Parts: sequence; C-alpha cells; structure tokens
Amino acid sequence: MKTELIENDVEISNESTLNLSLNLQKKNYDIELSAIPFKEINNSTFYNLVKRAFDIFVAILSLIVISPLVLIISVLIKLEDNGQVFFRHERIGKKGRIIKIYKFRSMRNTSEDFINLLSKEQYEEYKREFKVTNDPRVTRVGRILRKTSLDELPQLINILKGEMSIVGPRPIVKSEFENYSQNQTAELLSVRPGLTGYWQAYARNKATYSTGIRQSMELHYVKNASIGMDIKIIFKTFAMVVKCMKNNN
Repeated sequence: MKTELIENDVEISNESTLNLSLNLQKKNYDIELSAIPFKEINNSTFYNLVKRAFDIFVAILSLIVISPLVLIISVLIKLEDNGQVFFRHERIGKKGRIIKIYKFRSMRNTSEDFINLLSKEQYEEYKREFKVTNDPRVTRVGRILRKTSLDELPQLINILKGEMSIVGPRPIVKSEFENYSQNQTAELLSVRPGLTGYWQAYARNKATYSTGIRQSMELHYVKNASIGMDIKIIFKTFAMVVKCMKNNN
C-alpha cells in the first residue's frame, strides 16, 4: 500500500503502556535481538550529525520553554489521585538496546487485573494492536494528555541521553516485533526511535498492525529519512497537537 496516500488529518498517535507480564496470545515473543544483523540504512554522516545536533538543541530549548507546562501537568496529575507523576517503561531502542522511556502517568493506580477491565472487543483489539481504544485505566487528565500527546513530553530526557530522536519510528515493546520479519526488524532498529514520527503525524488510527500500514509507514521513514522529511513531520505533528488542544477546549 502506498504510504504517500495516507496523509489525513487524524489524531497524533500515543503509544499505550503495556503490561509485559500478560501473555495474551499464549505465544513466545522472546526473540533474540542480539542475533539480528543490524544494518545502517542511512549512511549519510552529514545527516546523522545534523540530526543529533538538532535533537540536542531542540530538547534543551523545549525543556526550558515548557517548564511551566510541565509544572501544571504535574500538579493536575497529583491532584487527581495523588499518585506518581512520572513513570518509566521498557522499550527496545537502536540496535536492540533496552531503554526506559519517560512519560507522564496517564493511568490510574489499580491492583485490579487489567483483563477484567476490558470488554471482549477491547481484549481482541489489545491482542492485535497492543493498545486499547478508550482504555478503562486512563484517568481524566490522562485522556487529555494522550489525545494531545503531552504525555510524551518527558521523553525529551531520553533524547538528551541519546536514546531517542525528535523524529523516528516509535519505540516499541519486544512483543510487537512479531509484526515484523527479521529483515524488517533489522531495518527498524537501525535508527533511534522518535518522539514523533511519520505514521503518528499522518495516519494514527488508520495505521494499524493488522492492516500492515503501520509497519509500512515506519519502514518508509527509515528508508527515506532526510532533513526535509524530518522538518515536514515536525510541523505536521505541531499542527496536530494544536488542533487536538483546541478540540479539548
């Protein structure tokens, strides 16, 4: 399917948090990432240097500018249920490295079994897409944060640490690699994962694993990444965030 055709105004994607202890499909997802021959798709030294310098500059500037917003969000999260403000979640980074990504907490604290909270349709969706529409665990504040992608802002720290980039494929959990062949996995993990990316900016809800569109768009970015493409994705993402914020007013 031509990914160039999927440029519709849809919501920015938010990666749902996953409970890795759940083995919903009773499959063994334990792939040996260390055995995969990772490849460098984009060997342009100039592009890679400019991209890293841009990542550092934007991350530092953004953390300074959004510091009042971070404080407001932190207070709102704390006031809702007095739980922790931030949390870290394990994902797979460049060349199979395990990284801990930072997020604002968007789910309520509960000891109740996750599966018991889902309807049959939500359970099936979770098995297919590794996320749930209208997740019953999401708090009121969390729902707004997810819709506007503001829950992802703490990942600017991951960018400064060199674990992520501003633009790239979204960092995924190990079990999601069942949707990629070994060769596709090698390509996907040849770059740093991003705070935003091609499929989030252009086709969030239409880019699913079950249709193959999400995989196609992620790999399209990896193979065609350029300064121009990154800039377009950033502007598209910014426009989508602004639109979502207006819709919540």
